Amino acid sequence: MQTQNKAIVVGAGIVGLATARALSIKGYQVTVIDKTQEAIGASIRNFGMLWPVGQPDGLLYNRAKRSKEIWLECLQGMHMSYNPCGSIHLAYHEDEQAVLEEMQSVFASNGRPVSLVSPQEINERFNGINQRKLIGGLYSDDEVIIDPRAAIKGLPAYLTETYGVQFIWGTAITQVSKHKVASFDKSFEADVICICSGSDFETLYPSVFAGLPITKSRLQMMRFVHEKPDFKIGTSVCGGLSLLHYKSFAVASTLPVLKARIDAELSEYVKHGIHVMVSQNANGELTVGDTHEYGLDFDPFDDHYQNQLILDYLKKMMHIDDWRITQSWNGIYPTMKNGDTDLFLEVESGIYILNGIGGHGMTMSFGFAEEMIDKL
Repeated sequence: MQTQNKAIVVGAGIVGLATARALSIKGYQVTVIDKTQEAIGASIRNFGMLWPVGQPDGLLYNRAKRSKEIWLECLQGMHMSYNPCGSIHLAYHEDEQAVLEEMQSVFASNGRPVSLVSPQEINERFNGINQRKLIGGLYSDDEVIIDPRAAIKGLPAYLTETYGVQFIWGTAITQVSKHKVASFDKSFEADVICICSGSDFETLYPSVFAGLPITKSRLQMMRFVHEKPDFKIGTSVCGGLSLLHYKSFAVASTLPVLKARIDAELSEYVKHGIHVMVSQNANGELTVGDTHEYGLDFDPFDDHYQNQLILDYLKKMMHIDDWRITQSWNGIYPTMKNGDTDLFLEVESGIYILNGIGGHGMTMSFGFAEEMIDKL
């Protein structure tokens, strides 16, 4: 009888979990090894947004759509709730509205489920949105919100039950060689090794990473609850700053006008890489953010000034007097400096690095891993 090939995945964040799933489907017996007792990094410190609207047409949008399909399959298998609420980009300035009108045409021509909505329609369909100076919005039906903390915590058991993936927790891998990984007191053998260590990328193959155009981004975020437990916005909300952040909008000929105004009027937001978004999970919790600081090492303390900038901008979009903050935090994720959207590298025979997805891990990881593992 033929022996089943073995694979080891180092790292149990979303990229590692997606890679484990893809390897299992390809026929490998998979073991995931993580240094902590459960995933506590960037994979649980985000909006929980499955966000196809932010991805440019073609490969990346298709990857986001495929990732969402897999997420929904997993969530349904875990009997875990999610919020298929779509998203809306709001316009409070004519230059923002111009970008939305142009992109509605672009998106619709490529088959995306988008529509322009008037202030009256927004008021009728959604809750808590500030109507003062509101010109309009672009609604997309693609987006889904999950609770990343519950989802990432639940995925290992689901992958074990569904695909036979095994997990070893609390074990830091410090050495990798052909067909073998080792901690300080144990070693494990496999035919294929995938390193999905996220922002901890210096630990293994430091010389390889030193030669790559990869860095890290630090974000700040907050979570709120509404004083009315049954309050629902009805969608995910973002504004003009997000039009500069997501690559899907980069094709708009009207974008430079918007960028020039924001550079002039909101220089502090540009300086701190801030764009403001709100997601609401199925439990009604509201996640707000975020900032972007780039480098290899960061101050460990949250900056209240940056959080206040976020809230000041948020008040222009949402009525938040009835919101109560429950948590604030920061997270760190790896990202490519050269504009690439991911990193897939064979560093030795049978040893692969999957990393560098940036701030799109929840949106892209399942599709990315599936595509990369198909190449093995």
